[in-house]
Amino acid sequence: MSAVSAHRANLEALPRGVQIALGLGLAALLAFPFAGSDFYTQMVTRMMIMAIFAMSLDLLQGLTGLVSLGHAAYFGLAGYALAFLMPQNEAASLWWTLPAAVLASGLAALTIGCFVVRTHGIYFIMVTMAFAQMVYFLFFDNRVLGGSDGLYINFKPTVSVAGHTLFDLDGKRTLYYFTLALLLLVYAFLRRLLWSPFGRALAGIRVNEHRMRAMGFGTFGYKLSAFTLAGALAGLAGYLWGVQSGYINPELMGFQMSAHAIMMVILGGMGNFAGAIVGAFTFELVLNTFKDLPQVGTVNLGKHWQLWMGGFIVLVVVFAPRGILGVVQSFTGAGRQGTGSGNGEDPHV
Repeated sequence: MSAVSAHRANLEALPRGVQIALGLGLAALLAFPFAGSDFYTQMVTRMMIMAIFAMSLDLLQGLTGLVSLGHAAYFGLAGYALAFLMPQNEAASLWWTLPAAVLASGLAALTIGCFVVRTHGIYFIMVTMAFAQMVYFLFFDNRVLGGSDGLYINFKPTVSVAGHTLFDLDGKRTLYYFTLALLLLVYAFLRRLLWSPFGRALAGIRVNEHRMRAMGFGTFGYKLSAFTLAGALAGLAGYLWGVQSGYINPELMGFQMSAHAIMMVILGGMGNFAGAIVGAFTFELVLNTFKDLPQVGTVNLGKHWQLWMGGFIVLVVVFAPRGILGVVQSFTGAGRQGTGSGNGEDPHV
């Protein structure tokens, strides 16, 4: 199968039933702050931040076929960039702190990508994790960079025009809608990229990189560009995380955060950015549910949330290999748009 046809088989337009379900979800998000408390508004804001993070990884894992175990490094770097850029006694402008933080993550991804993109398969996976651990311990062991205690972000960025402050991100509802707007912009951008010649080339690399080289495509440049863009988008999510939490520590760069992003992509369904959003919301919701489980007798169920979360992921992989979005598609009667034919295609929507 050609790269273009494989691209259509895995990443074509969403079925109408799935579009309706996503539209209802968007309507619920728009209205949620008026119905929920501040606590739940903050929780959903965090879910949207993680959805942006999951989409950035899906660009690598679902579209390009590059599985990274070190993607959280760029997420954490942007948060640290915000902490270093924010003055101690006043708020800095969003106009320059946001681009600077995203640029820092993108440049780090470009630098690391020059080395890791040259590898393939299990070697790519291990090298991405190795570089992420290097970045993690650089901050963890360095008091100048905050050390293991991390850094506080005392003020929220502001948006000003001609000396007049339009809004700042200190308000929970303001940050909520700002994050929602960025979530929609990132999704629209990635969907447009998906149908562009660049996106089709990435899909072709996922299916058969050797064939793409034989056709004259410089696969190294395409993969490096995807790696850099994914790192920059992860930085956008990390910046928003720092704004919301007001605190950054090295754990945000650790393997656990990268693993969470991978599980989000798998839960929603790889190869479709809407699936990454659904997976992020589902993961965070299930995670909080398991953490809040009561104590039964002498057993604290909530304390062992990792056990229940692992079992949940296994059940999804076994019974819904195309993720939650694939289940929704099946219930809407759309069926599968394409199946693997043994030539490297993946079966995900």
